[in-house]
Amino acid sequence: MMGKNVAKGSFEEILIDDGFYVLKIQNNTAEVNKVIREINRTYIQFHFCLKGGGKFVFNDGNYALEVSEENSLLLYNTQLDLPLNLMLSPNSWMVSVVMSIRKFHSLFSDEASYIPFLSSENQEKKYYAQEPVSPAIAVVLSQIINYNLNATIKKLYVKGKVYELIALYFNKNTDTDVEQCPFLVDEDNVKRIRKAKEIIIANMAEPPSLAELSKEIGLSLKRLKEGFKQIYGDSVYSFLFDYKMEYARRLLESGQYNVNEIGLKIGYSTSSHFIAAFKKKYGTTPKKYVMALASG
Repeated sequence: MMGKNVAKGSFEEILIDDGFYVLKIQNNTAEVNKVIREINRTYIQFHFCLKGGGKFVFNDGNYALEVSEENSLLLYNTQLDLPLNLMLSPNSWMVSVVMSIRKFHSLFSDEASYIPFLSSENQEKKYYAQEPVSPAIAVVLSQIINYNLNATIKKLYVKGKVYELIALYFNKNTDTDVEQCPFLVDEDNVKRIRKAKEIIIANMAEPPSLAELSKEIGLSLKRLKEGFKQIYGDSVYSFLFDYKMEYARRLLESGQYNVNEIGLKIGYSTSSHFIAAFKKKYGTTPKKYVMALASG
């Protein structure tokens, strides 16, 4: 499959959103193309092969995964950077979607912006899956490669197609093993822990104790603590602190409340305590933050 000649390959990179881009990689030559790009451990990667084939090389050549025509590869490893090191066969086309794990979660969860996914307790996740490309996905991939549009429309068109691509990728049959998408498991315990998260958010000014919370959701204290960390990447109260600070920041940006009112809304009886907490999180005071917004 691979020739001896290796040419330096090129690709077109289109930024879809912050922490989210697509690579169109085409080798229309008779030589193997080597395509390299840095990708760090905070990103999840989807590689779709439209025609031909390629080999993804890892760990200085000690490990490789091949992807053939009409197959895909999903990769992430929160412990190791997985830079793109692709040996693309002659006359081969690949579409690669790369997005931050935070961005990926935000596609499926409204809480993503509050969750520190890569906290120290959550650093051992890794995953890869190889699977065939469905006919519906093949159509979208072809459209991403072959569109002929006005330059001003191009980014919007590709953005729409990439979201469609990800939606189709995760539109599994109901009998598919839920482990295929480790983020979307929804068993009874997960529902209870989601309920715990909803309870603390709804009562952020006066949150229940962990003992009260575990009783209300019907899980042991140990299960609650472990499960919450597993799903949200942080302890209950650390998650709540991040959520409250992000909520406060949004209220400040709205310009409808003063510092004292916002502090009370999120459970600080004195504005000085709220100011100290805000500064701990964002490195600046609420007042300076608002002033910076105004001057910007």
